[in-house]
Amino acid sequence: MEAEERVFETLSEKLQGVFRSLRGQGTISEAHVEAALREIRLALLEADVHFKVAKQFLERVRERAVGQEVLKSLTPDQAVIRIVRDEMIALLGGDADTSLKLSARIPAVILMSGLQGSGKTTSTAKLARLLKKNGRHPLMVSTDVYRPAARQQLLTLGRQNDLPVHHPEDLDQPAAILKSALGEARAVGYDVLLVDTAGRLHIDDELMAELSQLKALCEPSETLYVADAMTGQDAVRSAEEFHRRIGLTGIVLSKLDGDARGGAALSAAAVTGCPIKFAGVGERPEQFEAFEPARMVGRILGLGDVLGLIEKVEQTVDREQAEAMARKLLKAEFSLEDYRDQLKQLRKLGPLEQVLSMLPGMGAALKGVDTTAGEREMRRSTAIIDSMTPRERRDHSVINGSRRKRIAKGSGTHVEDVNRLLKQYVQARKLMKSIGGGGPQAMRRMARHLPQFR
Repeated sequence: MEAEERVFETLSEKLQGVFRSLRGQGTISEAHVEAALREIRLALLEADVHFKVAKQFLERVRERAVGQEVLKSLTPDQAVIRIVRDEMIALLGGDADTSLKLSARIPAVILMSGLQGSGKTTSTAKLARLLKKNGRHPLMVSTDVYRPAARQQLLTLGRQNDLPVHHPEDLDQPAAILKSALGEARAVGYDVLLVDTAGRLHIDDELMAELSQLKALCEPSETLYVADAMTGQDAVRSAEEFHRRIGLTGIVLSKLDGDARGGAALSAAAVTGCPIKFAGVGERPEQFEAFEPARMVGRILGLGDVLGLIEKVEQTVDREQAEAMARKLLKAEFSLEDYRDQLKQLRKLGPLEQVLSMLPGMGAALKGVDTTAGEREMRRSTAIIDSMTPRERRDHSVINGSRRKRIAKGSGTHVEDVNRLLKQYVQARKLMKSIGGGGPQAMRRMARHLPQFR
């Protein structure tokens, strides 16, 4: 996962408050458990979790929490957290296989469904981009002949992301457009066809009849429902009706970076019995990822997502550049150019708040903290180093008073900013040199320096 989704921020705060109330208890009684469950129930309902889903969830938690597992635990808060974690993972699909099931038939078809405004078109393009990145050859087509410029929107997204789009301007019937797209995919060799279908502002028989016709025509490997994470209980009711009428195989959560309470998104999987397969976590094309229940629950409960952070680093950081940097560190050759490159690599990981929130316990710690100041500081530092001459970047000792004034003017900053950057660089260089010695002694030296960077 790329970020801690704001959709679940309130739920996360409430649940972590419940766990804090259990912390420090030497033993825990059934009364403690019942009090915690009441708070969890309120947290779920306030987060817009469907009341039936919340009831079933609490019954399962209660059954385990009042047993010997918790009552005799030396760390009751951790025992309760573990139970809530396990049951939330089960609520979101548990061990269900969330991977796409693509048939060997060419093309394998993915039918994208959902209400108007749910983010189907954007999600279609994002999924196609992800498939292409994974070695597939996708073709997209829009059968939405009702919403003005709907087909043009998909064509624009295709051009922006270098993705092929079937766009027959002479056809205006959904079935005819789909048949034409199937023909092109077979003729050219596209192995996946993503079909962006029409939506409505609400469910109606005409919409369902059209979807049923298209599904019968293309025999999709996957029929995905795109649920707007910000639409509340409407998302649950709509998903349930779509599943009943046309049969869904999975759910795509869109706009998971929004400010909604998020409980409806949690409920959609439980109500339909379909796994959440993908999540859109931002507006950019690359902000779309396979949904993994365990990681999402880890973020909601403040347990972090270290695996997600590792994957993000692996995808973002240039391996050769990182290895070259490691060699320089060992030789204590860490220059201002290297410092700038490290800042740029860090910025590539995404907003600082998102990166830090993937570390265990950091979600609550970041509440009310202005991480944008850190991002501004990184941008300012990069601008200052860019304003230096190659010689100054290689050897900071040549930077005297007049040079500092020139650098500040060239970067649109103040001399104080330049001085602060140079001080930070010298501290970082000392740290790197200390680490370069290796062994336990180096680790102790490193620990002494770390508070300077907290």
